[in-house]
Amino acid sequence: MPPTLASLVHHSALKLAVRAGEDRLDTPVRWAHVSELADPVPYMEGGELLLITALKLDAEDPQTMSRYVKRLVAAGVVGLGFAVGVNYDDVPDALVQAARAEGLPLLAVPPRTPFIAISKAVSAAIAADQYRAVTSGFAAQRELTKQALGGGPEGLLSVLAGQVDGWAALYDASGAVVATAPGWAGRRAARLTPDVERLRDRPAPASAVVSGGTDDRIELHSIGTGRRPRAALAVGTASPLGTAERYALHSAIALLTLTTERSRALYAAEQRIGAAVLRMLLAGEPDHARTVAGNLYGALLDAPFRLMIAEAVAPPPATKPGTGAGAGTSRSAGTSTGTASLLAEAVVGTSDDRAPGHALILSTPYDEVADPDPVSVLADVVESAAARSGEAVLVVPDGDRLILLAADGGAAVAACEHYARTLEATRATARDHGDTPADELVVGCSAPAGPIAAASAFKQAEQALSVARRRGRILVEHEDVAAGSVLPLLGDDAVRAFADGLLRALRDHDATGRGDLIASLRAWLSHHGQWDAAATDLGVHRHTLRYRMRRVEEILGRSLDDPDVRMELWLALKATGA
Repeated sequence: MPPTLASLVHHSALKLAVRAGEDRLDTPVRWAHVSELADPVPYMEGGELLLITALKLDAEDPQTMSRYVKRLVAAGVVGLGFAVGVNYDDVPDALVQAARAEGLPLLAVPPRTPFIAISKAVSAAIAADQYRAVTSGFAAQRELTKQALGGGPEGLLSVLAGQVDGWAALYDASGAVVATAPGWAGRRAARLTPDVERLRDRPAPASAVVSGGTDDRIELHSIGTGRRPRAALAVGTASPLGTAERYALHSAIALLTLTTERSRALYAAEQRIGAAVLRMLLAGEPDHARTVAGNLYGALLDAPFRLMIAEAVAPPPATKPGTGAGAGTSRSAGTSTGTASLLAEAVVGTSDDRAPGHALILSTPYDEVADPDPVSVLADVVESAAARSGEAVLVVPDGDRLILLAADGGAAVAACEHYARTLEATRATARDHGDTPADELVVGCSAPAGPIAAASAFKQAEQALSVARRRGRILVEHEDVAAGSVLPLLGDDAVRAFADGLLRALRDHDATGRGDLIASLRAWLSHHGQWDAAATDLGVHRHTLRYRMRRVEEILGRSLDDPDVRMELWLALKATGA
C-alpha cells in the first residue's frame, strides 16, 4: 500500500505529533511538498502532505488561517506539517482551530526533524510500494501465462479475479458470456451484454468503466488487434485498481489477445480441413472424409446431421402499413435491432445454462467486416452455440453462400432456428413501420442424414433454399417442402410466361365475345371432366360445354384426353389466376 499519514506518524525517526484530524490519518499520501507561499494551491495536484514554517503567513490570525486551510482542502491537500521552533515556538491556536474546523490533519514537526527527512520517508515508502506492485505483477503474469497455456480461459480468469480481489468475465464476439470467475459472477456479468455490444462497435483496443447495477466498479476491455474486437474482458472490483492489480489486468489482456490471434490462425486451418471433409462427403467418399475429419469433425459424422445452405438476398421494397400483402417481407435497417445486436440476442437465446469448459470462438473470417451481413452473423451464431455445448460444427464459406453441417437436434441447429425467428420478428417490425429494408437471409435445411447420404442432403438443402426464396421465408426445412403445396412455386416469372403463352389463344377467343372458354375449361377441369357437374356450375347445357371443350382442343391443337395436357392447363390457370 502507498504511505499514509498514519504510517508517517508511526515512523519512529520522524517523531510527528498529531494536532488535528486524528480520524483521517488513514489517507494515502502521494507526495510531500514544501511551500512557503501564501497561496500554494496553484502548484498542488491533490494528495500532497504540505510542509510549512509559516514564514510568510500570519498563522495567529483566525480569519487568515481559515481562508488558507479551506483553500488547501479544496485543492485536495491531505495533510499539513508545521515546523515547530522555526518561526513559531508551537503550532498557533488559530491554525489548529482552522484545521479542526475543516477536518484537515495537522502534524507538528519537531525541530530535529528536517523536512527532507519527511520527503525521503514518503519517497521511500512510495518506491517500496511500487516495487511490491511490480514484483506482484510479474508473479501474476507468470501464473496467468501458465493458465493461458494449459488451463484455458477459466483458469486465467480465476487467477485474475484473485489478483484484483474481485470478479472477471470473458465475452465472445457476440457479447455472450463465455466464462466467469468466481462462478457466482455469471448473472452479474450477463447484465453487461449491452455494454459489451457498445464496446464492440468501437475500434480496438477500447475500454470503458460502466455501472452493472451493483456496488462494483466495472471495467470493460476489448480483446483483439483487428478493426473489430473478437472478445471482451470485464473486471469488477470494490474500488479502483491499484498498480499491482493494473499489471495483472494488462497481462491478462495481452495473453487473451495472443490467444485470439492464435485461435484465428487455427480457425482458418480448421476451416480448410472442414472444406475438404465436405467435398469428400459430397463426392460420395464418406470413409475418406471420416479419416480427414479425425477428432476435429469425427463426432459430427457419427450421428445424424443437418446440412444447411444460407445466402443473403435483396428483399423487395417495404410498403407502408396496410398497403399490400407484401408489406413487411423484409428486414429493416431502420429498426432499432441491427444485425450486430441480433447476433448476441440469437446466441444468448439458445441456452440459459453456461456450462464451464467450453471452447472459445474468438474469431472468424467475418470478424474483419465492419458491419457484418446476415450470413456472417449466422456463422457466428452457430459456432458460438456449438462451442458452448461442446458440439462439432462444420462451417464452409462457398462464395456468397455458407454451408453448415451440424448435429441434428443439437445447439447449433437450435441457434440457427432461433436466429431465423429473430429475423422474422424484425421483419414484422419493418412491416408495421414501413422502414427501408436491408439485405435478408434465406436458409435451406435438409432432413437428418448420415455421411453416405450427404449428397442427397445437399440437394435437399438446395431445394429448401429455393422454396425459401420463393415463399419469402427466412428458413425452410426440407420436411416443410414436402408438407406444403406446389402452387406457391408457380409464382416464378418463367412459369407465368409459359402459362400466359399457353392460354393466350383462348383469351383472344374469349375477347371476341364468341364464348367463355377459359371459365368453361376451369370448371371442367375442377370437376375432373364430369360434364353434368361442370355444366351445372356454368349454368349451361352439357352439350354446350362439350362443344366448348372441342373448341379448346381445336384452338390449342392438343387433346384433353391427355393427362399431361390437363395438368399443364390446370397449373397454367392457377399460375395466372384465370
